[in-house]
Amino acid sequence: MTTDAGDLRELTVGTGAGLVAGTPDERVGADMVLNIGPQHPSTHGVLRLKLVLDGERVVSAEPIVGYMHRGAEKLFEVRDYRQIIVLANRHDWLSAFSNELGVVLAVERLMGMEVPERATWLRMALAELNRVLNHLMFLGSYPLEIGAITPVFYAFRERETIQAVMEEVSGGRIHYMFNRVGGLKEEVPAGWTARARAAIGEVRRRMPDLDNLIRRNEIFLARTVGVGVLSAADAAAFGASGPVARASGLDLDLRRDEPYLAYGELDVPVVTKTAGDCHARFEVLLDQVYASLDLAEQCLHRVDQLTGPVNTRLPKVLKAPEGHTYAWTENPLGINGYYLVSRGEKTPWRLKLRTASYANVQALATLLPGCLVPDLIAVLGSMFFVVGDIDK
Repeated sequence: MTTDAGDLRELTVGTGAGLVAGTPDERVGADMVLNIGPQHPSTHGVLRLKLVLDGERVVSAEPIVGYMHRGAEKLFEVRDYRQIIVLANRHDWLSAFSNELGVVLAVERLMGMEVPERATWLRMALAELNRVLNHLMFLGSYPLEIGAITPVFYAFRERETIQAVMEEVSGGRIHYMFNRVGGLKEEVPAGWTARARAAIGEVRRRMPDLDNLIRRNEIFLARTVGVGVLSAADAAAFGASGPVARASGLDLDLRRDEPYLAYGELDVPVVTKTAGDCHARFEVLLDQVYASLDLAEQCLHRVDQLTGPVNTRLPKVLKAPEGHTYAWTENPLGINGYYLVSRGEKTPWRLKLRTASYANVQALATLLPGCLVPDLIAVLGSMFFVVGDIDK
């Protein structure tokens, strides 16, 4: 506008946030701080994201965790080794069998215990079936979060097929409680391995229904390709693992690189991508289902060739000798580790839990800045985390 003195003054008026008018001290707007959560933002549980927005673009993001904290590590310290198993399978409620497995491996390692070979191969078969169940949940729920309703019905059809054989062998559908220090709870029912192989074959035949529906869907591609890119360097820096890290080209899988149980006797296919975006993470999950079905079938064939017990006779009061050990496993969502410190008692002096989701979700601080608000749920869902695995 023009003043009496003929001076000109330019005033910038913006609808966005953070614009400056006049002198540096005159601000017509400020960056908006938006809280996503802690109320259940996208069907993943109680996670809070503190976002700073410039218009609809995320400037910075801070994941704030702990709203569902249950003190698992302190509870471990006042339970004996049999009781810990039932607690441990709950922090990642989609990977219960794998969670149990890490605990018993740590105790067995500290005790120097040899587990019957039949139990080892059964554990591997059940762990791979549990991996398939975990991945199918996300393969159905992730498209649902960004508007694709149909895939969840196909994913749950396959889940029910696998759940049936898992329920038959353990009596549980989510929290199996089938691992024991020294092996497994009991022998599998007669003919179970044949029924499990039939279920695997059925799921393998029907997986293309889900695959063809969503992998190359134009709308799904538009929402996920190039969105939420995580580089291999950032994945490594944050300690990310599992499908999230392998989608960024981080070629790490403990089943192949540091074999436990009898994985060293198998050729474990490791699915990796290089794009590091939401779609790459989804594809790794999808391709891993096929790989795990094959591994589970190989393990079941091996079980059929073995005879003998599936557990070891234990004393009434189980005490781990004084010492410490670390057992880590390739859980469905990434590396899961238990650091066990014993003072020779029936309860651990310390049992530290390293969960996959806790490390993976930290990367949101790098992924979200620069994204638009509509892409927020697409990125959040593609990190494939379970909040109980974060707020342990």
